Formats: sequence, structure tokens, C-alpha cells
Amino acid sequence: MMIDHELAYQALALQVTCHAINQSRDRQEARSRIQSAIARLEPQIAASLAFIGSRCRLIVLPEYFLTGFPLGESLEDWAEKACLEMAGAEYEALGKIAQTHRIFLAGNAYEVDPHFPGLYFQTCFVLDPSGSVVLRYRRLNSLFAPTPHDVWDRYLDQYGLEGVFPVAQTEIGNLAAVASDEILFPEVSRCLAMRGAEVLLHPTSEIYGQARAPKEAAKISRAVENMMYVISANTAGIADSPIPISSVDGGSKVVDYRGLVLAETGAGESMAAFAEVDLTALRRYRRQPGLGNLLSRQRFDAYVESYQNAEFYPKNTMANGAIERKHFIQTQLATIERLAKRGVI
Repeated sequence: MMIDHELAYQALALQVTCHAINQSRDRQEARSRIQSAIARLEPQIAASLAFIGSRCRLIVLPEYFLTGFPLGESLEDWAEKACLEMAGAEYEALGKIAQTHRIFLAGNAYEVDPHFPGLYFQTCFVLDPSGSVVLRYRRLNSLFAPTPHDVWDRYLDQYGLEGVFPVAQTEIGNLAAVASDEILFPEVSRCLAMRGAEVLLHPTSEIYGQARAPKEAAKISRAVENMMYVISANTAGIADSPIPISSVDGGSKVVDYRGLVLAETGAGESMAAFAEVDLTALRRYRRQPGLGNLLSRQRFDAYVESYQNAEFYPKNTMANGAIERKHFIQTQLATIERLAKRGVI
């Protein structure tokens, strides 16, 4: 693709506090708390844009910023209390914010899908300036929630492989997303890069403050090896939860395609993690021959057989619908035992 004009804009990893809904007595109270979270968000976005300026086209919000995560609730209870509907009121309200401010708005939420009754998925989404959902990525690796891999055959029948690894081609570049510790699974980001992803959105909720922590290293690695921007938005703590509020707080950042951290914030609610996404420079970099052009040097066919013959975490373990939450750790333990017997670990 020829580059005939400069394309650059500001992107913001907006670090906000998550208000957990675990203590809600029923669905009605939980929904009220979710709407309150959206209402708190709107003035924060407006003020951030007033400070940064009109060139801010993309805002990324943290992981499960509307609800927090389940703390012992059954799959059924969490789906009823916390999960958004694919065309529900919450997406409509978030879409109005995107419309009002003419931005791309990205985030992460638990979501039910009518094609998979009894289950829910943790979903990264992007709303465009018209308020429409243009990207919906369901977390593929989770130890605590259902994933497309747990209903793999049915999921592929419904959405295809492009629905598993979606990339949205937009006016601000090719957008993709991964959730939380999926940044530690290089195959996910790689499959998105194979499909043209240029900007990787990373809603997360994680411990911050350890410079050599695995996730910190992974953010740099995913940016460098895929020659893409990584925009990582962390929570500013989780309130209304028995977990100490600042356990997951700080370090939202923007990393460029060379692995340089362009902006980063400390702890607390903050709009300090914003920086320029220069697509013109990125595309020029990707087309330049030399040692640094890692994408053009990939020999993926050499790895196909190893991946095809590897059997680690099994697919389709939830093909028959929802089961008890202990299923996840039991499946992992069985996988570890099987790999140990084979001498793999």
C-alpha cells in the first residue's frame, strides 16, 4: 500500500478506577453500578480530550472496568449479574460517548453471546466515532473464564478463524486487541500481526512497579517482534472489593513499534499515558529491508508441524455448556500431569 499522506494521531491509555459489582444484591443493583461507572467515565474522557487536544483519536480503557472480576460467583450468576449483551444498553451508552467526542473507544467487558447459552466470554471491544462496535475479540487464554477454545468447533462454525483473531481496518490504522495476561502468549499477538494489525490494544488489570515483571517485558517484546504499537491501559485500583484497592494500579503506557515507551503513568487515576501513534512512520519502517524488519524475516512454515503435533491445553472442554468453575483448574492440573508424563515439563 502506497503512503500518500501523513497519518498520525494521539492515543490515550486512560487509567481509571474499577468499581467492583460483586457485592451487588441482584441484577438490578449490578446494572445500576455499571451505568454509574459509565456516567463517571464520560466527564473524565471529556476533560482528558480537552487537555490533550483534538488530535486524540483513540482512548483505551482498562480490563473489566465496568464490573471487576468474579469472586466465587458461579458462571450462571456472573453471567446474570455482570455480563453485557452484545447489543445491550451498556454498549449503547459507551457508543454515545464515542459519538459525542468523535473518538475510537476501546475497552474490555464480560459478555454473553446468544449462540452460546450458559456461557460468557471476556471481550475486548472497539467502538468507532459513529458508536458502532467495529472490533470484538474474545479472550482466548483464561484460567478462570470460558473462552472460544473451550467451545472451539462450535465457535469456528459460528465466527470462523477471522472471528477468533479479528483485526479492524479503520481510519486510524489496523486495530487488534488482547486482554490482560494474554500479552504473555506471543502466538495471539502474532496471529493478529499476520492479519495486518498495526496497533495492539491491551486492556489489563495488573500489579505495577516491578520493572522486570513478565508483563512489562512482554509489552516491549510484542511491540518489537510484531513491529506494532502497544497501548496498555491498567486499572487505577479496584474499589468495592475485599482485595486491597491498590493491588492492581498504575503503569498504563504507550509503546511504539521499536519497543520505546513513549508515555507512562504512575499510580492512581490518570490521563498522563498518551502519545503519538505515527502510522506513516510505522508503515515506512515495515517496508524497510534490514535486520530490524522482523516480520519480513519470519519463516512460519518451519514451525507448522511442531504446532500441529503439540497437544497441551485441550479444546472443546465446555462443548456441552456451562459447568462448575472448578473445571478450569482441574483441566489445567490434568494438562500438567499429562505433559509431565511425556517429559515435556
